[in-house]
Amino acid sequence: MTTEARPPLDVRVLDGTVTPSPTVFDDDKLLPADRATISALGHRVEGADLAAPPVVLPDFHHKSAMELPSSVAVATNGTIRPELTSSSVNCGMALIAVDSEVPDDKAVDVFMRAVRERYPYPTRGTAELSRQEVVKAVRDGSEFSVDRWGAPSEDLERIEEGGRIDLERYGGMDRLRSELPGIAFQLARYRFGTVGPSNHFVELQRVEEILAPERAGKLGVRAGQLTIQYHGGGGVFTGEIGRLFFRRKDYPAQIKAVNAALKPWFHLRSARSFTQLRTRLALYFTAGCTPLSLAGDEGQRLMLATAAAMNYGFAFRTATYAALCRIAADSFGGATGRLVVDSPHNSIYEEPVGNRTGIVHRHNSCRAFPASMMKPGTTFADTGQAVLLPGTHRTSSYLAVAGDRAATSLYSACHGAGTVVSDLVARGVSGDDPRKRKTRRYRYDDGAPTDAHHFDDRGVNAALDVLVRNGLVTPVARMRPIAVLH
Repeated sequence: MTTEARPPLDVRVLDGTVTPSPTVFDDDKLLPADRATISALGHRVEGADLAAPPVVLPDFHHKSAMELPSSVAVATNGTIRPELTSSSVNCGMALIAVDSEVPDDKAVDVFMRAVRERYPYPTRGTAELSRQEVVKAVRDGSEFSVDRWGAPSEDLERIEEGGRIDLERYGGMDRLRSELPGIAFQLARYRFGTVGPSNHFVELQRVEEILAPERAGKLGVRAGQLTIQYHGGGGVFTGEIGRLFFRRKDYPAQIKAVNAALKPWFHLRSARSFTQLRTRLALYFTAGCTPLSLAGDEGQRLMLATAAAMNYGFAFRTATYAALCRIAADSFGGATGRLVVDSPHNSIYEEPVGNRTGIVHRHNSCRAFPASMMKPGTTFADTGQAVLLPGTHRTSSYLAVAGDRAATSLYSACHGAGTVVSDLVARGVSGDDPRKRKTRRYRYDDGAPTDAHHFDDRGVNAALDVLVRNGLVTPVARMRPIAVLH
C-alpha cells in the first residue's frame, strides 16, 4: 500500500510561467486524494509565482463556500493571495492539560452548563470589550488576554508566533487606525471568545495512550489525564478584515451589509491620489482576488490588516483558554489547566521556503516547525512544534509534534481527520467501536445530553499514518473523547 508522498507529476505552462502539480500526501488505497479536487487546486494556482509545489495533505476536500480546497499549503515568492486561505484567518484549535483524572457525569454536567452560560449561543448581544480593548487585542494579540483575563504569561510560548505578530514591519498600528473606520473596532467588541456550534467545539478527553514519553512529559501530558480540546474561530474582527479587500465566496449577509459602508470608507477615503483611487476600485470592487505584491504599498496594507486579524484571533482564543481553565477549576475541585498548544489552521505568514523566504498560505492546515526552527529556550525548541490531529467526537484524537521531514510539506500538517473518518465509515472500511464506548453530547440548549456511540479509530489512524510515514509528524499521545459541546 503506497503511503509515501507523490511528488509533482507534471507541470503546466501559462504565459511562460511554470506551474508544478501538487505534492500529494495520501494513501492511494485507503484514502486517495480526489483527482477532481486536485485539478481544482491546480487551476486555482495556475500561473502563480509559486516558491514550491503546492502541498495536499490528508483530509483533503473542497467546501462549496471556499475558493480553495481544505488541507492545503501554498507558498508564493512575493505575492499575497488571500483566496489561498479562509476568508477569516486564525481559526484554530488548542489543547489544555488538566491536573485531574476523568470527572464523573455530574461534574461534566456542571462544566458544560458553565461553558454554555459563559459563552451562550445565540450570543447575548452585549459587548465583551471596550473599543480601546479591541485596539489592544489587535496590537498585542495574546499578551492582551494575559493582562485582561489572567491567562498565564508562561504559556505564550505554546501559542504560534508567541500569540503576537509585530505590526510595525507592515506599517504599524498608527496606519491601521488612521485608515480603518472606527465602526470596525466597535463591531469587534462583541462575541469575543465564543465557541458556538457547527464544527467548532469544546471537548473533554481522557489521555488513553502515551506514544512518546519524553516529549509527552515536556509538553505536560500523562496517561489517564483529563484534557480539554477546543476549536474556535478568530472572532468578528477576522471576519471583517477577510472580506474587506476582495469579494469572497463565503460572504454572510450581515458582513456584506456592514461592508457596504465600511469598504468604500476604508479603501477610497484613504487613497492619496486619483491613480491610487482608480487602482483600488479595480482591485477591491470587482469580482475575484487579485494577487498583490508584498513589496508594494497595497500588499503591505493587506499584510498589515491580515497580521492585525491574526493578533485579534490569538487574543480571542487565549481569552477562551483563560475562561475554560477557570470553569474547569470550579467544576473539577480546583483542578488547574495548562496550555499544551494553540495552533491556527488558516494563516498567511512569511516563512522559510527552501533557501529563501516565501509567503506561505495555509487553508485548514497547521504549521509544523521542527525543534531547530523554534525559539531557543522554549518547550517546542526541545520537542518540535506541537500539532493536533483531531478525529471526531466519536473517535480518538492525537497530539503530535513536527517530524524530521516536515520541510517536504512546507512545514504543514492537516488540522484534522473528520472527512477521512466519515468517508471510511460510509465505505464500510471503518465501523462501530468494538468496545462500545460513547461520548456525552451537549448542545447549546437546555436539553439533556445524548450519547454518541464511537467508531473504531481506522479513519483517524489512516490520516496519522500518512503523516508519520512521510516524516511530517511524530505522535506523542492519543486522547479519547468523553463529552463534547458543539
